[in-house]
Amino acid sequence: MYGARAWCASERGGSKPVEDLYILGAVRPTEEQTILVTGATDGLGRQVALDLAGRGATVLVHGRNPEKIEDTVDEIRRGSGKAESYVADLSSLAEVRRLAEDVRADHDRLDVLVNNAGIGSGSDGTRRELSADGLELRFAVNYLAGFLLTIELLALLRASAPARVVNVSSAGQMPIDFADPMLEHGYSGVRAYCQSKLAQIMFTAELAERVPPDELAVTALHPATYMDTNMVRESGAPITSTVRQGADATERLIADPSLDGVSGRYFNGMRETRPDPQAADPAARTQLWDLSERLVAGAA
Repeated sequence: MYGARAWCASERGGSKPVEDLYILGAVRPTEEQTILVTGATDGLGRQVALDLAGRGATVLVHGRNPEKIEDTVDEIRRGSGKAESYVADLSSLAEVRRLAEDVRADHDRLDVLVNNAGIGSGSDGTRRELSADGLELRFAVNYLAGFLLTIELLALLRASAPARVVNVSSAGQMPIDFADPMLEHGYSGVRAYCQSKLAQIMFTAELAERVPPDELAVTALHPATYMDTNMVRESGAPITSTVRQGADATERLIADPSLDGVSGRYFNGMRETRPDPQAADPAARTQLWDLSERLVAGAA
């Protein structure tokens, strides 16, 4: 069995991987790992993809803009990294299914899935938008696409055990009103965004209950507050964190061997913490799972 080196804390309080860290502390070294990062062409996702490829992993670069995907893949390959391109618009559940089909067709293992792709509250926080399937857009892209992609890839992940799923969520969370989950009444972009992010965390906790942690460890995190990304700049919020800080926190959940078997947990940066209380409610988590299954089946 291959060893795993320690995860080293920097003097500034962040963390960085040592040069030859073995992803997951598993039997395969970094250069034999295959990792899918959604939303990998910009901001946090791009930095994580570049970092993982720099450590030898084969990175599956997902985005919806082919030119931006190729730009990211080219940068990885110029550094002698390994990367492959996957195009899909996650506002369409049909394209999510196609993305999963393509990954399954191309690879006989998947060690890590990073559900990072997402959209913010929108420039006009009062205008309710719909996905290609007629669902509230932020719920569809930020949560439901990751739910479906994970379920579609679950057999491949479990066959690659020990595998991990990392859901990039947010400290901005609001409870789901199951009487109006698509926010047809009293809509606001902030509410839509925060509801979708709590849904990710609830899915994290529920999936951890359904799959043994030695097969799949699933975690969620708020990577950093108001990172210097296009999403934050477009929102007009003040920049208070760097993408590097968010990437360090995310990569810790992807790669830190001390987290082997740690599943169903939520982290704020480097620290485990408690999310909104609805995430601790088994009945609410089951209700969300059932709703999600109905919504994805209805879009089949």
